[in-house]
Amino acid sequence: MKTIFALAVVLLAVSGFAADPANQFPPQKPVPALSPAEELKQFQLPPGYHLELVLSEPDIKEPVIAAFDGNGRMFVAEMRSYMQDIDGRNELIPAGRVSLHWSSKGDGHYDRHTVFADKLILPRMLLPLADGVLIGETDTSDIYLYRDTNGDGISDEKTLWYAGGRRGGNLEHQPNGLLWAMDNWLYSTYNAYRLRGPGTNVVREPTGPNGGQWGITQDDFGKPWFIDAGGERGPMSFQVPIVYGSFRVKDEFSPDYMEVWPLVGLADVQGGPIRFRPENKTLNHFTATCGNVIFRGDRLPADLRGDLLFGEPVGRLIRRTKVDVKDGLTYLRNAYEKSEFIRSTDPNFRSVNMTTAPDGTLYIVDMYRGIIQEGNWVREDSYLRKVVQQYQLDKNFGMGRIWRLVHDNFKPGPQPRMNDEMPAQLVAHLEHPNGWWRDTAQKLLVMRGDKSVVPALQKMARSNANPLARLHALWTLEGLDMIDATLVRDAMKDTNPQVRVGAIRVSETLYKAGDKSVTGDIRALAKDSDPAVVMQSILTANLLKWPDARPFIEATIAGSSSVGVKEIGTQMIAPPRQETPEVQLTAGEKKLMDRGKAIYQELCFACHGPDGKGMKVDGAQAGTTLAPPLGGSKTVLGHRDGMINVVLHGLTGPVGGRKYDALMVPMASNDDEWIASVVSFIRNSFGNRASLVTPADVTKVRAGTANRTEPWTLEELHAVLPQPLKNKAQWKLTASHRKEAVGAAIDGNLTSRYDTGTSQVPGMWFQIELPQEVILAGIELNSTPSPRDYPRGYKVELSTDGNTWGQPVASGRGSGPVTDIIFNPAMAKFIRITQTGAVEGLFWSIHEMELYQPGTALPVTKTAKKPGVNYE
Repeated sequence: MKTIFALAVVLLAVSGFAADPANQFPPQKPVPALSPAEELKQFQLPPGYHLELVLSEPDIKEPVIAAFDGNGRMFVAEMRSYMQDIDGRNELIPAGRVSLHWSSKGDGHYDRHTVFADKLILPRMLLPLADGVLIGETDTSDIYLYRDTNGDGISDEKTLWYAGGRRGGNLEHQPNGLLWAMDNWLYSTYNAYRLRGPGTNVVREPTGPNGGQWGITQDDFGKPWFIDAGGERGPMSFQVPIVYGSFRVKDEFSPDYMEVWPLVGLADVQGGPIRFRPENKTLNHFTATCGNVIFRGDRLPADLRGDLLFGEPVGRLIRRTKVDVKDGLTYLRNAYEKSEFIRSTDPNFRSVNMTTAPDGTLYIVDMYRGIIQEGNWVREDSYLRKVVQQYQLDKNFGMGRIWRLVHDNFKPGPQPRMNDEMPAQLVAHLEHPNGWWRDTAQKLLVMRGDKSVVPALQKMARSNANPLARLHALWTLEGLDMIDATLVRDAMKDTNPQVRVGAIRVSETLYKAGDKSVTGDIRALAKDSDPAVVMQSILTANLLKWPDARPFIEATIAGSSSVGVKEIGTQMIAPPRQETPEVQLTAGEKKLMDRGKAIYQELCFACHGPDGKGMKVDGAQAGTTLAPPLGGSKTVLGHRDGMINVVLHGLTGPVGGRKYDALMVPMASNDDEWIASVVSFIRNSFGNRASLVTPADVTKVRAGTANRTEPWTLEELHAVLPQPLKNKAQWKLTASHRKEAVGAAIDGNLTSRYDTGTSQVPGMWFQIELPQEVILAGIELNSTPSPRDYPRGYKVELSTDGNTWGQPVASGRGSGPVTDIIFNPAMAKFIRITQTGAVEGLFWSIHEMELYQPGTALPVTKTAKKPGVNYE
């Protein structure tokens, strides 16, 4: 099951259930939609814990995010068009909104409600600032700042804050969240970059791929945390702050960590029988994890602080994770033995987000609905659709609740008034026991830009008894552009290792601004007694690209006894390889490849792995991966229309005779350049060498398969793709140069080659005579072992008799070791490829050649033309 918050993968088991007997899904009593009071009775919590209703329908419907401003007012993003029927019709209409709720008496009861921003398309980013709210919607990476200038609770001014451009893809595979982290940068899921800027002058910097899907949080030391659903792994990229890269380590999850223990046994899980226990039909494994939070409040038991909580809405539960740090590495384990923190017997309970609240408690966003899967996963003949219809889950929608988690021994704290306070008052909040207060005070101080508080912040950074206050003071000074090397050096000597770590991170701002005076101090900390400090020294060296970063990292690894330093350091200097073509790309081709790499790192790597070998499945048999390997894949390296079709329409069924949990869902809502970029990158990474794909190639395939509504199987796909001719032994070859070597172009041995023996010049040609006329649709010229010997220019002419040649059916330039030449199907017996480009010092080489016929499943129509005849 992939929730609204899942990655672009589809479980193999979705297909293949159409033949199940009808009596496997007999009608059951419909699942009723309960009132909030009735739902409250269905929760199971540890002793002392309780839930209280904060908001419900009709004040909110389909809530997905809750966030607070400095005065404790709560903004709620509502996806009111999400899955209003089983097919998800009309989801992308402007029916969403951000509502605003506050307590007129300051007692925690939200009795005032307005619609802050209306007519939004599935809002998915929400961040209150000092004077306005940042909001992002679906199908765009643009972020707007909404302001209420007259104080009536309704925005009346909208300004473009960040121009990210159009964003396509299934709505489950798009960025969300928006976290103002301790380092004063804004982070989101999916995006391998972070944002920062005064006003609308936004700066963007790259980060590692985070693998997150829905929900983002940070811990007390400013490390962002992400959660994954599509890859069924839960937490992702949590070893170090994501700006330094994405790392995994052995045994970072305890055994059976990903096994879940729900109370509801409906089996409405996308994966079908492999994903539930046969004896009671309860979910057996992560499948929809989302809405994570590191709890940092002060009005619940102390042993909950620092725990990672996240929802599993298919399991109708909330997982509580204990976070253990040993030798600089982070390890996660379930806080309970074969149980969960919060569970419900109500099938409509769907916890999709959580947040530490201003009152020191935990707020839970409950989307409360029957279906939590976007329409792509509830298709006709899918297993999930049968269960949804069996219990009439599709009838329960248009509701939503927000719950407050409380405990018998604590009372919720007071409502804040930070928006109305003076800067000096905000400084005092930097030592508040509730992390929300510290974060919000820092954010407001940075956004106001009032330098009068600098002396107080400097004093706090040096001498406050609370290390978290010292840390926030450092970062607030950094955000005010008032950090200096002297203070950073003092902080590097702090008694608390996390403050020393923070000081190293803060020093990166000085380094980027040209002040490299603290470099020696960072080097000295490579011998610190705490592995977290040592690790940070090499992370910073690597991020800043010190001229001697590699030898410094290697020396630090060699001199350290820390397992964490050795593990992370080794991964830094030996990252997964993503080889690129050994060719001279044009500026446009390089842009295409660079964009494809970014897309892969933001989206694809969570299932296919950073090295393209497939992401390993934790706890599974050795060699088990979520998705097929991409390096050397016949589909990847085959006819370029194959990969285009896979990305456009998705793929289901076995690959290479093996079933995988994760396969592609359709990505056709992305534009042609997006698809061309990621396909080109995959075809030329992980050891692959194939021709680049252009947006025009995608346009052509998209038009030709416009009526396709279901994912491909490999059998179907290969049938419609052009097929290589099999009768090479009967071909007669000749060439303008070195005729005696032409046979090496079709001998089946990639290490042998035909070459011209002299530099490429216009007029060189290579000709094939076939034993009889055939319909051709393309040619592949492979010069991979001689990667620079591809044709700098070419034209292809066809003939049925070797004497009369039609107009060229194709012309262009090679762009890499594999040159694919595609043209409209045409009759031919003779094929001539003529060199039209030139390059000094490089032969024209052909190590292997393929001629392609149209796919056998596609009828040949009048597009199969004889050369020289006008059929129009």
